[in-house]
Amino acid sequence: MSPFVEAITRVPPLLAAHLLLAASALLLGLAISLPLAIWSARKPGVARVALGFASLVQTVPSLALLALFYPLLLFVSGLVGGGIPALGFLPSLLALTLYALLPILRNGVTGLLGLDPAVIEAADGVGMTSWQKLRLVEAPLVAPVLMAGIRTAAVWTIGAATLSTTVGQPSLGDMIFAGLQTQNWALVLAGCLSAAALALAVDALLGLIERGITQRKRGRVWAASGVLLVGVLLALTPLWPRSGDTITIGAKNFGEQYILARVIGHRLERAGYHVQYRDGLGSAVVFGALKTDAIDVYVDYAGTIWTNEMKRRDIPARPAMVAAIGDWAAKTAQVRLLGALGFENAYAFAMKDAAARAKGVASLDDLVRVAPQLTLGADLEFLERPEWAAVQRAYPLKFGASHAYSPTFMYQALASGQADVISAFSSDGRIAAQHLTVLSDPRHAVPGYDAILMVAPGRAKDAKFVAALQPMVGRIPVEAMRAANYQVDRDADKATPDAAARWLERKVGL
Repeated sequence: MSPFVEAITRVPPLLAAHLLLAASALLLGLAISLPLAIWSARKPGVARVALGFASLVQTVPSLALLALFYPLLLFVSGLVGGGIPALGFLPSLLALTLYALLPILRNGVTGLLGLDPAVIEAADGVGMTSWQKLRLVEAPLVAPVLMAGIRTAAVWTIGAATLSTTVGQPSLGDMIFAGLQTQNWALVLAGCLSAAALALAVDALLGLIERGITQRKRGRVWAASGVLLVGVLLALTPLWPRSGDTITIGAKNFGEQYILARVIGHRLERAGYHVQYRDGLGSAVVFGALKTDAIDVYVDYAGTIWTNEMKRRDIPARPAMVAAIGDWAAKTAQVRLLGALGFENAYAFAMKDAAARAKGVASLDDLVRVAPQLTLGADLEFLERPEWAAVQRAYPLKFGASHAYSPTFMYQALASGQADVISAFSSDGRIAAQHLTVLSDPRHAVPGYDAILMVAPGRAKDAKFVAALQPMVGRIPVEAMRAANYQVDRDADKATPDAAARWLERKVGL
């Protein structure tokens, strides 16, 4: 099976989730915008406020808007005693609904204000009520202009829905983000083409409805509406309830996480569970997803939980850190830590071997001397993480410049000379393959990063679930993990995360 055909087989369930989200946001946007447009057309003051707010929303990047709903919903949930999901469908729905408001609202207000006053006077002259005038006169005349706004909102919403992956909502963005991280361009292409095809199809059907309204051809309006409805129903069939127990496995946005998620998935499938994946979750949201049962299990790293969630700045020995994390997670979130997998994936500063030798750099102490002449390449999160602040406290590093990259492109930036130092990962196979020198940390600024298996509260006492995953604890040495990672991350003869996971299982006897 070709990589593109294999990628296409992943489209149906993600297309269904994508369409459900976009359609829900568009319908909610219509429910808000239509009455607001009527009110705004009657009250200029309301129009200024409503259009100003909708325009302001458009200036906020969609990814930022999605992220902002996470702490907002957490706060609201805390006020009402819990129960409001801060990840997944709800924050995605709210953010996309806000994006859908402007074109619908603006076109609705413009259409109503642009009506010929003589027509309105004639309606008043024959004694029509406000409701009759709206239904029989204003709505039919404004409908073509309004439909143009709805078409714009639909295309915007479908496009922006790809970003919902970052807050744990399945969408075609799952394929795009995973493909970018692993350089699986077939996956990226399949995701982009599917999203584009969906947007074009919906726009074409809405266009037929618009022309049907303009030309007063009800048959065309009903036919296009019927096709749209049938298409939605067919696309949503993968979302219909399945028999059996379904497990949601979380993964962050890099190759190692995709591989480990598949190892977990294979074991749970053999135990009789149905499995689905939530790939591409950020470190800031994935633990929140676990403790609220939005996902059932994932692999995190001890240092990440220690610094980001527990807000600890001391650095104990690695076994003590893992034990303390287990106690804290159980007491504060009812999350169960099954154990460490057997390898560490720590942040580590790396340089090309030749450059490190030429500049006499072997440690972070040495790097302080030459940092002003160098450019730092970091992953997308590192420069905002507590670990970077800890490194800066321990070592007065002042780089000439710094740039953030996705993990895959960060290594390419080092290889091409766009970066001189990168915040590498100690279990990454590209360290050896690209002949990199990992700088030592003599002041122990960076905590341990043992890979740890975390289970959600809803599965913490599921004996069958735990028994399926327990054999992974202590079973994966760093050498095997590096080799599996490199199969996914290398430039040529790349393996899929699923294939690399099966190789790793055979290698370590899982």
